[in-house]
Amino acid sequence: MSNFARSKGNLNALGPVLFGVAFLAPLIAQSFEAASLPVPLGLDPITFGLALGLSLGVIASLRGRWI
Repeated sequence: MSNFARSKGNLNALGPVLFGVAFLAPLIAQSFEAASLPVPLGLDPITFGLALGLSLGVIASLRGRWI
């Protein structure tokens, strides 16, 4: 297997995690700020968004699907 194919396989495996961190985390943080909702545990909105987005991405990566 070539290095390109191996790296593409690794990138596909990390896809849900990257999506969770790069897209969902800021979306979650902005949603909490826009709705003026209190963030659980007194965290910053982006910290909570990163934790939740990373968790959802890891779960999706392990299960192989989002739903």
